[in-house]
Amino acid sequence: MKEYKLGIIMNGVTGRMGTNQHLIRSICAIREQGGIQVSPDEVITVDPILTGRNENKLKALAERTGVSRWTTNIEKALADTDNQIFFDASSTLHRSRFVEMAAKAGKAVYCEKPTAVTTEEALRLAKLCEDAGVKNGAVQDKLWLPGIRKLKTLINQGFFGEILSVRGEFGYWVFTGHDEDQPAQRPSWNYRKEDGGGIMIDMLCHWRYLVDNVFGPIKSISCRGATHIGERIDEQGNPYKCTADDACYATMELENGILCQFNSSWTVRVRRDDLFVMQVDGSKGSAVVNLRGCQTQGIGVTPKPVWNPDIEQPINFYEGWSEMPDATTYDNAFKIQWELFLRHVALDEPFPYDLRSGAKGVELAEVGIQSWGERKWIDL
Repeated sequence: MKEYKLGIIMNGVTGRMGTNQHLIRSICAIREQGGIQVSPDEVITVDPILTGRNENKLKALAERTGVSRWTTNIEKALADTDNQIFFDASSTLHRSRFVEMAAKAGKAVYCEKPTAVTTEEALRLAKLCEDAGVKNGAVQDKLWLPGIRKLKTLINQGFFGEILSVRGEFGYWVFTGHDEDQPAQRPSWNYRKEDGGGIMIDMLCHWRYLVDNVFGPIKSISCRGATHIGERIDEQGNPYKCTADDACYATMELENGILCQFNSSWTVRVRRDDLFVMQVDGSKGSAVVNLRGCQTQGIGVTPKPVWNPDIEQPINFYEGWSEMPDATTYDNAFKIQWELFLRHVALDEPFPYDLRSGAKGVELAEVGIQSWGERKWIDL
């Protein structure tokens, strides 16, 4: 049996997303399944090492997940030739320094998004890795969500006819910390622009790769951001001023003429199927997609309502929709992309989700912020 053993430096994964999605449900899951079986005679195995600043957090996380290696000395981890990959899930403003160190050390680089807070910096990091000749990638997890995969199946089968429009609603209520027994469930830096916070730089990066890959390239954007809540309570119990946007209302025109509207908010209460719901309307049918499910309604079962506010609505509009069944067993979306990246590193298989692709998300966020400031449509 030929084994491709990949040492993976996992930097900044003591946070919620890094721990749950990248470490436990991706790398540990790959380790526990015996690696990635490439062929009957080949396997890719993983050997993670946790790095970060807080020794106590690293030690506790390593013990909880059965990871034998951890260190606060990132330079030592980068110097170890047994480590071929550097993954970064630290805060955005620290990312460039870590990517520079990893590229200089000749490590393949994989990053959470956003890869930077400006397009110029995101492209610089992409070029830095390209010039160093190291493989690189950016997390674009939503492409492998079960709901999105079902949607892509419908598109490939021509279910919609001509796709006319897309409407996405994302968000939930993030507690401010002011109310008794209701602490904030997101870190305070998310709401400080000076620390790289803001929902626009966060979510418009997601919408860029999602729209580009599922519906077509984005041509232009009109965007309005807002800081609806001006003060929150930080982790130490102290009030702080919110300087970053907590809501984003974006309209995008695609090169193929499809219109997309995406609302993203940390100041909204959920009355929909999931934290993210997207409706796609076409000439022959529509679909409503959430993280795991997909409801469809074809032209043959589309109701014909008549406007009459003087009577109770006789049509139950939730009827007439069909739940698309699971066609397969859906693995964790982050894990799927991790496996693709590991195959890219070990076997040189194609991986289009590189840092240059990630920079497009930063571009949309930056242009969206510009559109808000100038109150106009802006072409990409």
